[in-house]
Amino acid sequence: MAYRIPPSDIKTDIGTQIIPLLERVARALEARNAPQNAPADLSATDAFVWHGENGTLEPVPDVARVDLALLQGIDRARDTLLENTRRFATGLPANNALLWGARGMGKSSLVKAVHGQLAGETGLALVEIHREDIATLPRLMTLLRGHNRRFLIFCDDLSFDQADTSYKSLKAVLEGGIEGRPANVLFYATSNRRHLMPRDMMDNERQRAINPTEAVEEMVSLSDRFGLWLGFHHCSQDEYLAMVKTYAEHHGLDMPWADIRAQAIEWTNTRGSRSGRVAWQFVQDLAGQLGKRLD
Repeated sequence: MAYRIPPSDIKTDIGTQIIPLLERVARALEARNAPQNAPADLSATDAFVWHGENGTLEPVPDVARVDLALLQGIDRARDTLLENTRRFATGLPANNALLWGARGMGKSSLVKAVHGQLAGETGLALVEIHREDIATLPRLMTLLRGHNRRFLIFCDDLSFDQADTSYKSLKAVLEGGIEGRPANVLFYATSNRRHLMPRDMMDNERQRAINPTEAVEEMVSLSDRFGLWLGFHHCSQDEYLAMVKTYAEHHGLDMPWADIRAQAIEWTNTRGSRSGRVAWQFVQDLAGQLGKRLD
């Protein structure tokens, strides 16, 4: 004799399955229709971080940066970027800038230091956008367009890999789109790659394309959108020691220079490289040895 499920049990079973599903749908609809976060007060501070996932600008009251005078061994790049940024901040024509080259040589530090130098006197605002949010850059541009303040958008360590096609949309945003770049917005990026693409990616495109020259030009045309290119290269030992000395004197590290110099050389030998970052790491270690706090 077959067993029949009572109708009341069937209703209970269906309800057990459907009610949680309806609750999830209701929560999703509530999240979708929830009011958007209030727009940030763009005059509240001099620096912001862009969050692309929810389209908001988070104020940054205290930017982590060093004084422009402490950056050694990059005098030409420092002066060029400072002048380009000053022109933009005062309403004159200026170029998007790509700072490329050796790691640890002060590319991102220079951008933040230049902004710090000019923010007080010109009101220039810095907006950091993360590499992962580049696809939302058009939305950020729309938000800033027409504001009476000037904005420097900064992306640190910008590069693209084989499967990433967002570089195509970035090209249109920088130059080429029908709206064009807003007059009150400038874009600075740092990268270890001169053309923002890995060499093997460019070689693969050259091998697979019917017209290899056109394939490579399509990819490097992104870097052409930056009117100002500033190259950063590995420093010499004298430049490295000048960086160490500048940091040590600025922070008042009380030790004879001959001893600091010897330790600095030993430090860079163990690291196998010389750069501004290595110099700063050594100074932090030395300050720890001396029981000195770094402001």
